[in-house]
Amino acid sequence: MNLRLKRWITAGAALAMVATMGLSACSTNRALTSETGKNEVTMASRTPNWIFPISAKGYTQGENGQFIQAMYRPLFAYKSSSDTPYKINLDKSLGLVPEVSEDGKTYTITLRDDAKWSDGTPVSTRDIEFWWNLVTNNKDQWASYKEGFFPDGASLDIKDEHTFSITTTDAFNPSWFIDNQINKVALLPQHAWDKTSADEAVSDLDRTPEGAQKVFAYLQGEAKNLSTYATNPLWQTVNGPWKLSSFTPDQGLELVPNENYWGKDKPQIDKLIYKAFTGDDAEFNSVRSGAIDFGYIPAAQYNQRSAVESKGYNVYLWAGNTITYLALNFAPQAPGSKYINQKYIRQAMQELIDQPTLSEKIWSGTASPTCGPVPMAADKVGTTEGCVYKFDPDSAKKRLEDHGWKVVPDGTTTCENPGTGEGQCGEGIAAGDALSFKLISQSGFVSTHQMFEEIISQFGKLGIKIDMNEVPDSVGASQACDDETPCTWDLSFFGSQTSWGFPIYASGERLFATNAPVNLGQYSNPEADKLIEESTRSTAPDALQAYNDFLAEDLPVLWMPNPYYQITAVKNTIDLGELDATGDTWPEDWAWKTDGTK
Repeated sequence: MNLRLKRWITAGAALAMVATMGLSACSTNRALTSETGKNEVTMASRTPNWIFPISAKGYTQGENGQFIQAMYRPLFAYKSSSDTPYKINLDKSLGLVPEVSEDGKTYTITLRDDAKWSDGTPVSTRDIEFWWNLVTNNKDQWASYKEGFFPDGASLDIKDEHTFSITTTDAFNPSWFIDNQINKVALLPQHAWDKTSADEAVSDLDRTPEGAQKVFAYLQGEAKNLSTYATNPLWQTVNGPWKLSSFTPDQGLELVPNENYWGKDKPQIDKLIYKAFTGDDAEFNSVRSGAIDFGYIPAAQYNQRSAVESKGYNVYLWAGNTITYLALNFAPQAPGSKYINQKYIRQAMQELIDQPTLSEKIWSGTASPTCGPVPMAADKVGTTEGCVYKFDPDSAKKRLEDHGWKVVPDGTTTCENPGTGEGQCGEGIAAGDALSFKLISQSGFVSTHQMFEEIISQFGKLGIKIDMNEVPDSVGASQACDDETPCTWDLSFFGSQTSWGFPIYASGERLFATNAPVNLGQYSNPEADKLIEESTRSTAPDALQAYNDFLAEDLPVLWMPNPYYQITAVKNTIDLGELDATGDTWPEDWAWKTDGTK
């Protein structure tokens, strides 16, 4: 899932930086090389499986977003400490700060005039129009699309080769619209991609609906062919600081500098090597041996931090603007949906998850409770302040018994009083039905496995059975159920670390609105939809809080311990440049240190 995805290291993790370190690496001079004698950095990374800068359903894993952004500069990049309006990071963006009309409906954007594609072609508004035509004519295949949201209700006006405007029918909160909607706009090389086959000449096919659909189908098809990523000429036309030089599915890839990159932040190193690992143990072995330059410490091994530091690493922690949750499948086809659709059962399940103890014991103190859909304020991280439901097995037991269940500790809890009246089990639940759920979780991560062993044991104490299936890609295995997708899951955990990382404005239209693109469990509540919409339109300071408070209580998911995005281990001879307070770092700013400092 786009599980947003500034995530470099594992499928469920992002870089973890807490403070600015060293000097900003903006010089174009090459620095000293690594101890191998080569000017390259090797990173632990799950191999991406998507390269096309329009996200596709089932391909929203975090590593895909950062991989794409290395090669394709976004219209807007962001920096939490920026003084620029809307926190835009101008040095990393193709667009300048939008001008917002007095009525709040028109956003006029000027592209920087020095940007160009790697073949020398200038970046222009034709590339914006190309993206617009592909997306608006293929919305059902775009993972970021939700009916009624951008680009619905919006129009594009190309003013000249460097200026365009987007006008909306309704007025929105400008911070939300710029940071959460326009940030989805990507510039695509129309001059190289506007065709339907490798041998076809480029034309203006995208300017008709039928042509746009054919071009989109061609580009999506090529993006699914991972084995040709490094050889396909399509993906060699880039406008970012990096270009792809090699790619081996499930093993790794290499990026080298785009020699025609236009920005001042030209790469300081000659090669980025992504090295894939099957799980925590294999990756951590490479860190302990000093064999990797940029890796991570699994939470289960955090007590070995000093040993890692003695191997020549700096270690960083970052909590991130994130939440972690266990997805619930409300779809009628789901095996346990008749239970999940009963709120009292969701409440009882939440009361059986001991977030503080799991955070401390399983995650070695590198996680903190999640209380709702909006990330905790920095001064609340680590507390349960704002959590509607605390760990309370006695309360969970009473909820079940009060609704007609015969609770059999360490046995099988069954419905004893079926029906839809007071004190009865609820709609669709028959006498003798047992509380049982099918859980999908990501394999290869020790702390995640240990956490669910504890949760399954706790549920079992009230006679609730959870059948866990660990798979390499829990996102792909937990897609929304429909007539074509078999429904085999009730609960799904999306990663070894945080389930979702937000942009600066942490609204929920992509996660919890009815039919939202990442609402894989198909939660739907009219009141939630109303509050979500208000949070995107109103500038009132309590709009986001009202949305948070309702969903914290209604439980569209089960709130889980939220681990640090990453416990990152970086060779202390690497200067990471200026690190953002959010934990973002940009590899083009990295360099091997020249002065021997650590």
